[in-house]
This record gives sequence, C-alpha cells and structure tokens, in this order.
Amino acid sequence: MDSVTPRVAAAGNEDAAQTNPSPDVLAVDLDGTLIRSDLLFETFWAALSKRWTSIVAIFGALPEGRAHLKRTLGGLAAVDVAALPYNDDVVAYARRWREAGGRVVLVSAADQRIVDRVAAHLALFDEAHGSDGQTNLKGERKAAFLSERFPDGFAYVGDRDADVPIWERATRAVTVDVPASLRAQVDTLPVVAEHLTTRGSSLRPLLRAIRPQQWLKNVLVFLPLFAAHSFDFATIGAAALAFVAFSLVASSVYLLNDLLDLESDRAHPRKRERPFASGAIPLSWGTALAPGLLLAGGLLSLPLGPEFIGVMAVYYFVTMAYSFVLKRRLVVDICALAGLYTLRIIAGAVATGIPLSVWLLAFSMFFFFSLAAMKRKTELVSSAEEGAQKAYGRGYVTDDLPLVSNMAVASGYVSVLVMALYINSPAVTVLYSATEPLWGICLILLYWLSRMVMLAHRGQMDDDPVVFAVKDRVSLLCGGLIFALVLSGMLL
Repeated sequence: MDSVTPRVAAAGNEDAAQTNPSPDVLAVDLDGTLIRSDLLFETFWAALSKRWTSIVAIFGALPEGRAHLKRTLGGLAAVDVAALPYNDDVVAYARRWREAGGRVVLVSAADQRIVDRVAAHLALFDEAHGSDGQTNLKGERKAAFLSERFPDGFAYVGDRDADVPIWERATRAVTVDVPASLRAQVDTLPVVAEHLTTRGSSLRPLLRAIRPQQWLKNVLVFLPLFAAHSFDFATIGAAALAFVAFSLVASSVYLLNDLLDLESDRAHPRKRERPFASGAIPLSWGTALAPGLLLAGGLLSLPLGPEFIGVMAVYYFVTMAYSFVLKRRLVVDICALAGLYTLRIIAGAVATGIPLSVWLLAFSMFFFFSLAAMKRKTELVSSAEEGAQKAYGRGYVTDDLPLVSNMAVASGYVSVLVMALYINSPAVTVLYSATEPLWGICLILLYWLSRMVMLAHRGQMDDDPVVFAVKDRVSLLCGGLIFALVLSGMLL
C-alpha cells in the first residue's frame, strides 16, 4: 500500500479553516476514489465479455445520454462489487469519519443500482445516491444536489476535474491521487483542503499490461529464416519489421484480453494482481491503447505486403474469437493457442518470402499444442490448490487434470518424433554438413518437455510456460545446448 500524505488547510486556506465549521457529512465519490476503477468501463467490458453482441445495444443507448448508457450497461452485465479494487485508504478515511460521529454518504455518477450494491457490500454509508437513468449525477449536477441535500455543509472526497464545482461548494475538499495542477487549483479554493496520495507511478503497471516479455513469442517469425539458413540483410530486415508489427498487435490483444477477463482475473490467486484487475492503471487507458497499438501494428505491416497483412488479420481474428468465445470451449482453446503460435511462423515465412517447410509446420503444431495444454494444466493445478472445482472462465474442471496432462505429454513427444523424422530426411543434408549432432536435440527436447510437465504438475510453473522458460535457468541451458548442436551440424 502506498503511503497516505494528507494536507490540511493549504496555503491561502487559513481563513477558510478558521471560519468554516467542520461538516458533519462526508460525501464520497465512487469512480477513481472509493474504487481504483471506473464503473462505466467496468460494466462496458463486463457486457462485452458476457456477450460480444452487446455492442449493438451499447451503441443504441449512446444517443440517449450518458445516464441512460450507464443504466443500459448495468442491465447487460452484473459486476461483482465484492471483487472491485477498493481504495483501502479511502475506505479507512470514511470509517474514521463515521467512528468520530459523522455521517458518510456515497454520491456517484454511476448508476443507482450499482451504487446501492456497493453501499450494501461495504455497510459503511448512511445514504447512497447515483444516476437514475435520466440525470447523470456529475459535476455541477452533483454539486447542486449535495448543496440542496446538505445545506449546513459537507466534506467531499473526489479525484478529478469534474469535482471542482463540488469542492467549491463544500466546506472541506479531500482529493485522492490528483495531478499537481488540479491539486494547486483546489488549494486556491476557500475551503479546507486535504490531499491523499495512495498510489505511485503508473508507468511500471502500464508496461506490465503491455507485456513486453511476451514479445519473446514473436521471435518465432525468425524461425523460417533460421531454418532455411537465409541470413542476408533484406531477409533479416523484413523479419525484424514483422517482429515489431506482431509485437504491437500482440500487446493490443493482451490489453483486450485483460479487459475482457477482469472478473475471472480477480477470482484468480495470481492474476488478481494484474494492472487492470487490481486498479493499478485506469481501464480507460487500456480502452484507448488496445485499438491504438493495433493501428500502429497495422501501419507497420503495410511494407510487408498484402499476404503478411492477411496473416496478421487472421491472427487478430482468431485472438478476438479466443477472447470472446474459444477460451471457454473445451480443447478448442488449446487448439487455438497452438494455432496462434504457428501463425507467427507462417507470418515470418510470408514476410521474408521463404517457402514454409511441412516439417516445421508439423513440429510447431504438436510442440505448441503441448505448451498450450501445459498452460491449462497450471491453471487447473492452481484451482485445485484453492479448492475450486473448475478453472474460472475456462471449460475445464479439476478432474480433467490427468487428461490435460496426458495431452501435454503425448503432443510434446510427437513433436520430438517429427523432429527425429526431419533429421533423417534428405532435406537436412542440404542444409547441414553433419547430421549426427542434431540427434542430441531430440534428447534435450524429451528432457525439457518432461521436466516442464512435472513442474506444472507440482504447481511450480507460472501460468505461461514460455514466460516461465525465459526465467528458468535449466530451460535457458537447454536452449543454449540446442543452439550449439545446430551450429555444430552446420560447421562440422
């Protein structure tokens, strides 16, 4: 928890501190204040997560105004208020106010129905007021409402520019994590000012959300280049551009997945700490960045030609289908993940103009099916440790663990068999002067896949086997040995 640094009676406010009596009522805002999120975006993404066709009803509600939109969104999907990222410092502030004999009210521009549910969950507020589907209780409207309801004065806790008209009419202004410019503006008001700082920089959480460590998967676009031993400048440059474009589009997908998975992530013992699920960064940032990164990746794809753009479009379409539907479908989700890995290899071949080997395609499908099955296995192991009967948001129950494990092992071993058949094929003699060292690759892969399955079984692996392998010394050593064997086969 970041430190709370209150500031009382800012410069220029001394007279106000002496003439304005301490109010009895503390009015607390909801979005960005009581919770580290925004219920407009919470309900929007919850609605799309439940049913992607909800977008039609959402667009239909837009002309009726913001209050009607919030009422519509609330009807499309119910947000679990118990799992929302509450600001513990603000909750504690409100509790201290009430324990001192004051009254605490929740006043928000969010829809009244969800405001009531939040108030009931916390059991902290004497009153709860929100938008009614017609009037958006924000800014000047909220200021007028509070002034009329509490004519003897009130303190107000808020977090944004829209709250300035309310602070102007309040007896005490309490800000939460506001920028320096807004803080200075509040300090000029004729009220007692108190500033709460409850969070640090958002840069690190933003980088976590974009997941640059996951870009390692996009190194697969270089695989056709290495498999064909084509190392000229033009080919490497085309593969590098494909890597950057794929990385931007992939980050767009990661953001989209996190926004759609808010509910399931908050129910997960580790994923609940993800930036959007935990409220470390606003949902509005992800809502803007997801299409922005997609557009940037699309523009970088243009020089690589229409075929590469087509592969990227297929990748994005499959990921969208995965986010909305496929990830909840038994076994189909594993096939989709394996296909997405293979699409990266296809994209590298298309970008560089290198013919794609059937051997490479066969190996990648079996190998990445194994890794995808491991990923589901780790989720099931985690669910079993938590005492849950199924993996939340997925189509598996914990009793499926043996079968999922068998799929991971069987598919991984088949990929090694494909590798062995490839090494024994005439195509290898064209590329390698000696094939004997290449047989060591099969032994290393057998060891590595078996070890990974064992670690997943013991609950010692992260949710993504690829990310785990990058941080695992044994996996890095295996990768180094494979590279050395390939180099030996080329040079001996």
